[in-house]
Amino acid sequence: MPAPDDASSLTRLPASELVLRLRQGDLSAVQLAQAYLAACDRHEPTLRAFLHLDKQLVLDRATAIDARRQAGESVGALAGLPVALKDNLCQKGVLTTCASKMLQNFRPPYNATVIERLEAAGAVCFGKTNLDEFAMGSSTENSAFQTTRNPWDPERIPGGSSGGSAAAVAGCLAPLSLGSDTGGSIRQPASLCGIVGLKPTYGLVSRYGLVAFASSLDQIGPFAHDATGAALLLQAIAGHDPRDTTSLNQPVPDYLADLDQPLAGLRVGVAREFFGEGLDPQVEQAVRTALDVYKSQGATLVDVSLPTSPHAVATYYLVATAEASSNLARYDGVHFGHRTERKSNLIELYSRSRGEGFGAEVKRRIMLGTYALSSGYIDAYYLQSLRVRRLILEDFQQVFRQCDVLAGPTAPTAAFKVGEKSADPLSMYLSDIYTISCNLAGISGISIPCGFTTGGLPIGLQLQGPQFAESTLLRAARMHEKATDWHTRRPALVTG
Repeated sequence: MPAPDDASSLTRLPASELVLRLRQGDLSAVQLAQAYLAACDRHEPTLRAFLHLDKQLVLDRATAIDARRQAGESVGALAGLPVALKDNLCQKGVLTTCASKMLQNFRPPYNATVIERLEAAGAVCFGKTNLDEFAMGSSTENSAFQTTRNPWDPERIPGGSSGGSAAAVAGCLAPLSLGSDTGGSIRQPASLCGIVGLKPTYGLVSRYGLVAFASSLDQIGPFAHDATGAALLLQAIAGHDPRDTTSLNQPVPDYLADLDQPLAGLRVGVAREFFGEGLDPQVEQAVRTALDVYKSQGATLVDVSLPTSPHAVATYYLVATAEASSNLARYDGVHFGHRTERKSNLIELYSRSRGEGFGAEVKRRIMLGTYALSSGYIDAYYLQSLRVRRLILEDFQQVFRQCDVLAGPTAPTAAFKVGEKSADPLSMYLSDIYTISCNLAGISGISIPCGFTTGGLPIGLQLQGPQFAESTLLRAARMHEKATDWHTRRPALVTG
């Protein structure tokens, strides 16, 4: 195993460098796993990014990868590389709780497709990360078990709902991780933690084995320190899956092949709606500086408009909660989930099991969704939201006739303090004001680091593209990285 100082430096490297060292034989999978496990021993008590981390399982997998490599067998593109998993992804025989008491003892009998593909690529599945319960939240404070902290300031939240996955990468506890994004749950925590987070086009990555929140919005995607790492992980998990009826059957491009090729004549759309009331001036300044970087590289900035975007938050919280109400109906204490000990009849069994198993935010969203779907209200609320959703998609389609990517802030502010917005759900919901539309339209989006506040908190730039524009987004992200060093910075918690 590397010496402690060497191990600490090792965990700060980007995934692409680690993959190269593993392939060249300069580093073994076991050495790398041990380095990250040591980092978890040091920093996990502060960050609390993981809900479950079986060290022996990690080391056994790493040992097997090393043995296969030494035997000359084909080991896959990610062989030996640790990848942390959001705890709403089913992993066979491993606790998969969705950060909920409802599923606190659930061990799936099968693997999610993305986990099958990671294992086929030789990755080492590295623990299950914390999240807002059933992925419902923007701060990872809604977890039934613990609150994850931001590596840049442990007094602040890491974002959500994939806060554990983002904190694990930003805190150098894992080089890569997977999250899920229903309304910004990859991009918003990526922004607040100063890393790259990509939400793929709906249908590009299989949802089989992802515990559903809102089925028409959920999508699995990567976290990484840089665009190359995100491309590596997306390459491994993307592609058609017949077990997911929403999976799209089309070829997956090589996201790494042209990653470093400049995007000549890139047209960057700047929507006026992205720079309105509620946007922190420091965030706006960092984003506008990032736009200037693109302009200096030969890109053209194009003023555009998304006129329906002011209705996105209301639309999302009708569509998402309606689907959540339906998806979570199965957790009744009989078919699935926690079963109460206090029951005298079937109705009491249902009500007590759900009351004990679900947290406050999940209950709130179930009630909102049930109301929106109820007789007498479904036309006025749910069906109307579907009409507005269509208008939001049409706005994007019109804009992408004028530009290649849209650029703007990922989140309106940097990370806020733990507890600051817990009593104000509406304020919390507005944390995703810039990310929600992407999910409603089913298009692609990425958040990349573009600066820091005067208080040393990361700021993210969001790039959005049409469906299946992941290659363009990744190359555009890489263009920005070549001109800046934001993606190379690590928190003092790790470097100190």
